[in-house]
Amino acid sequence: MTSPPQGATASTGPPVADGPSPPAEPGATTRPPVRPGLIWAALVVVYVLWGSTYLGIRVAVESLPALTSAALRFAAAAVVLALILRIRRKAGALRVDRRQLGSAALVGVLLLAGGNGLVVLAEAGPPGSAVPSGVAALLVATVPLLVVLLRAATGDRPRFWTFAGVSLGFLGLVLLVLPTGGSAAVPVAGALTVVAAAASWSVGSFLSNRLPMPADPFVATVYEMLAGAMALAVLAAVRGELRDFDPGQVTGRSWLALAYLMVAGSLVAFTAYVWLLHHAPISLVSTYAYVNPVVAVALGALLAAEPVTASVLLGGAVIVAGVAVVVSTERPRRPSGAAGRAPRR
Repeated sequence: MTSPPQGATASTGPPVADGPSPPAEPGATTRPPVRPGLIWAALVVVYVLWGSTYLGIRVAVESLPALTSAALRFAAAAVVLALILRIRRKAGALRVDRRQLGSAALVGVLLLAGGNGLVVLAEAGPPGSAVPSGVAALLVATVPLLVVLLRAATGDRPRFWTFAGVSLGFLGLVLLVLPTGGSAAVPVAGALTVVAAAASWSVGSFLSNRLPMPADPFVATVYEMLAGAMALAVLAAVRGELRDFDPGQVTGRSWLALAYLMVAGSLVAFTAYVWLLHHAPISLVSTYAYVNPVVAVALGALLAAEPVTASVLLGGAVIVAGVAVVVSTERPRRPSGAAGRAPRR
């Protein structure tokens, strides 16, 4: 997963780190108009690349240790993004105070070590217990719903239709993991691992709107990815992944998948997303929250022969419908902080 910048998806709920409010709808500023073709091209990039990262994770962990692969991915992406910022901007582009650094580090650990790391572990499970990439994406799609619950628990009062969307989404989650014909369509342990990842991502998204984060979302992302990579490396060492790790045994297929995750998921799609936040209506940009899971399921079926059962289709459709209700209800009212952020793929 790759999380959006600070505050970027605050109203949709998931991954995508949060901070400054997204720009107002077009027309509220003097920014020159952008051709619709460019906006839709950027949307397709976000739809396809972020939707494809779940399959990329599955391929990467075929021969790479799970948490090690995630640590390498985010460390490399952070270094590249930091170099770009340093080259294109002044020398102090990455300067933040201690509180901002601490907040970004905490959010990064929750989003990447907890959110992304657990998804990677779920997809890297042994045969029979690994979660298919498409199903993982559907389960992660519950993040906007979890963030709504966090808001309600802290005194906020979401709209009736927001709660209706949350209820619908969790009904879809039950349908997705409910045993049919004597066996579960999705490994229960793996599904619970992904749900735990979604919960960690939700907490990180929720806190990122309430902590003193760096004002620049790109700068915040650098520190989030560095902190997440460090935490993932420590966890990988604790799990013993580094003890017997031999880079020579990693297949070219897995290295290519890791490179794809670094470049396509963490840099290209992220940049397209930030550009969209400044040039397109937030209600349109937020559609990635329920398009990405559809893309992930389709790619998993077409490229990895992942089974798409009736339970997956029904549960997935209900989850996506619930997320769509939450997104469409929340966006018009408070575009800068309603329901959370989307997972950082």
